[in-house]
Parts: sequence; structure tokens; C-alpha cells
Amino acid sequence: MAHIANERVAYHNGHIVPESQVLVSFRDRGFKYGEAVFDTARTVGHKPFRLEQHVQRLYRSMRYLDIDSGLTPTQMVDLSMQVLDANLHLLGADEDYWLFQRVSPGTGDSFNAQGSATPTVIIECTPLPLAARAPLFRDGVRVRIPATRRTPPDSQSPRAKTQNYINLLIADREVRAQDPDAWAILLDHNGSIAEGLGSNIFFIRDGELLTPQERYVLPGISRETVIKIARAQGLSVREIDLDLFDAFTADECFLTSTSLCMVPVCSVNGRSIGTSIPGPITSALMDGYKDVLDFDFVGQFLRHLR
Repeated sequence: MAHIANERVAYHNGHIVPESQVLVSFRDRGFKYGEAVFDTARTVGHKPFRLEQHVQRLYRSMRYLDIDSGLTPTQMVDLSMQVLDANLHLLGADEDYWLFQRVSPGTGDSFNAQGSATPTVIIECTPLPLAARAPLFRDGVRVRIPATRRTPPDSQSPRAKTQNYINLLIADREVRAQDPDAWAILLDHNGSIAEGLGSNIFFIRDGELLTPQERYVLPGISRETVIKIARAQGLSVREIDLDLFDAFTADECFLTSTSLCMVPVCSVNGRSIGTSIPGPITSALMDGYKDVLDFDFVGQFLRHLR
């Protein structure tokens, strides 16, 4: 495929075209009803990390919403690699991409049936906001707990990665109105700590790793990676109900996400967590994550400090 000099390209319903040519109908059910799913991998040194696992999760989300992309998982991976390869020439040597796959049922004619519409499938790349997020690795994340609760699993399962992020966005805006640099971590409907906008949370207490139960959160690929690293390092890991008492009495805290991999938390609701950023166990886990990646993701972010 010929490179386009100054514009990224994306896959859209059978064709790889300049991003400016990717147009979605206003009758698309993803636009009308938020009936769509997506997933996101990131590149590490320009190579995708665990793309196949992200695509597998995408297909679980599609099954949950009863959406058929018309593509096999293998085709989705192959097309994602084609899009990535066609965009790599636009990256700097120390930059990386988010790699998104987005699927909706297309243009159905009622709430109750998708009809014979062709699904909308988009695969695209977006540069990681390395400079904007670099201070988080120097200073830690300030977490705040909003009043808005996470959608309960008996209403809509958080384990499906859908494009309807209204619940999380309302919470995020609530928190950023108080502190523009804070990150929201929502409580579930029982009052236990759940998750944030694209992030899972972990606490360390007495040498043990604690994280919310999978039923109430999106089980992130980065979350799974950290759990495996922790167990390999001999740490006990428990998925349990956690509340603000657990947050305020934790020795350390960190978030995991696709783009950040893992990043230390410095405070929750203004209460300092731990005595160093990152704490010793968090630091060891970050080193383990670097080994899994064979890449210094922390150094990459810190090199982009302004």
C-alpha cells in the first residue's frame, strides 16, 4: 500500500482510505443508540502489544451485544496490522500509537432489529498522548471518587467494552470540575471501588495486591498482565470488594491501562498514599512489566516531559 504523506489512514468497511474519507451515516446505530463496541491495543516500540488478546475481547463484546462484524478474529488482526503498517511512517522514533477497532451493526431501521444493514467496521491509529501523561510518572495520579456510580452489572455488564461511555464521562467531568488533573475512579452500586475511564485500580497493603472483582469492572489486558507479574514475583493477589477505608489505609496504589501500562497513584480524595512515587512494590511490578514488554515504557513517558 502506498503511504499518504501527511494524513493517517484507516480501514472502513472493506477499504483502507485517508482518515478524512471515513464517514459514518447519521442513521448508524452506533451513532443513534450507542450500539457499538471497540477495543484498543497500544504499540510498544512501534509493535503492537497483545493485539490478539484485545481482538479476542472485542469479539466477546460483540457477542454480548449480538453484533456480527462480518470478519473473523484473524482477519481483524491482519487488517489492524495493515492499518498500523500504513501509518508507522508518521510516527517519531520515540512515539507510539493506540490501535483501535470499532464495530457497530450499521443502519438498522428499528430499536428491535438490525435488519439487513451492513455492519460498520473501522480500524484506526491515534498517537499516544505521551507528553500530556508524562507528569503522571513523575508525580503520580491524583484519584478522586465521584458521586456518580458505575453502571451495575445487572443493568449493563462493564465487562463488555462498548462505545457508550456516558456513565464514565459524567463521572470524569464531575471530578475534573474539582481538579482538572484528577482521574475519576467510580464506586459500584454497592459502594465498593470499581474502575475509571479506561483504567483499573490496585492497592497494596501488607505486601498483598488487592483489586476490585472482575464482575464489576472491565477486566483490562494490562490488569491481567500485572496480576501475572505479581504472582510470578511471589505476591498474593486478591480480587475483593474494596472501599475508601482500604484506599486510605493502603501502603501503595496504582492504575493500569492500555496506554499507561501501569502508573503510580499519589493520593485518593486528597489523602496521600504511601511515602514515595512509586512505592517499592509498585516499582518492582513496573520493572516486571518492562521485562514483559522488553521496553522501558516509564522512560518513554519521562522523555516526553516538557
